[in-house]
Amino acid sequence: MGEEKRLEDKLKALQKLATSDEAGEILEMVNRGMEFTKEILGENERLRFRMVQLQEEIQELGQLSERKQLQVRLKEELRRLEMEKQRLLGEYQKVEAQNREYATRYVEVEEENNNLANLYVCSYQLHSTLDFHEVLQIIMEIIINLIGAEEFGILLLDEKTRLLHPVAMEGREVGAVPTFPLGEGMVGRCAETGENYYAPDISQTQQSRSVDSPLVAIPLKIKDQVIGVIVLFKLLPQKTQFANVDYELFTLLAGHAATAIFSSRLYTEAQRKLTTIKGFMELLTH
Repeated sequence: MGEEKRLEDKLKALQKLATSDEAGEILEMVNRGMEFTKEILGENERLRFRMVQLQEEIQELGQLSERKQLQVRLKEELRRLEMEKQRLLGEYQKVEAQNREYATRYVEVEEENNNLANLYVCSYQLHSTLDFHEVLQIIMEIIINLIGAEEFGILLLDEKTRLLHPVAMEGREVGAVPTFPLGEGMVGRCAETGENYYAPDISQTQQSRSVDSPLVAIPLKIKDQVIGVIVLFKLLPQKTQFANVDYELFTLLAGHAATAIFSSRLYTEAQRKLTTIKGFMELLTH
């Protein structure tokens, strides 16, 4: 505004001095110069205003760019944290799987230890006496308590007649079980082959089986010689399936029970013969 005032003052001074045509031309040129100067000053003012606007827009754009950059960084950090989370979850799942495996293995080892203890006790009990009836009773208790059978029995082979005779039964009368010729029927074939027999539908453990179609038949063997058969017809209600220890017990009974029965029979026969000889000697001495 001060510049315009000075120009106007100069214009007025020139007007006072203008007396000729040349002065008029000079005055006209000065007027045009003043108009041009005013336009330049107006344009300058407009440009300054536009520059301020542009500076504000640049500042806003800078702020927007900073926000976008911040968003990008935050997204990258979120992606990194998500990947770290997935990695930690994977490690956690691995540790959980290992813990479950260790827990399962611990239970298995504990069960194996218990089974070994039970097998040791059974083996010790079987060889703790030479009384035939006590041996049979111990075998029956093992089958009830450790295997969980409800109906079962023991049949021994008569070498002369080649017949399997029932000598002890649980859940059935001894007289209700017939004799089995060696090699005939499932029980007879089991005694002849010396191989364990398990029914095809062994999962149906609660169903009482017939004498000629037992649930399980275990030959009592001394080396390759079969002296009898243990037959299972039905398991206890709480026993729904066979465990691994049951098959180990079957193996134990096939060997140790056979040895205990054979030894006790020999001892009983020896004792009976000794008693007979003593009685005969007493008769001779009197």
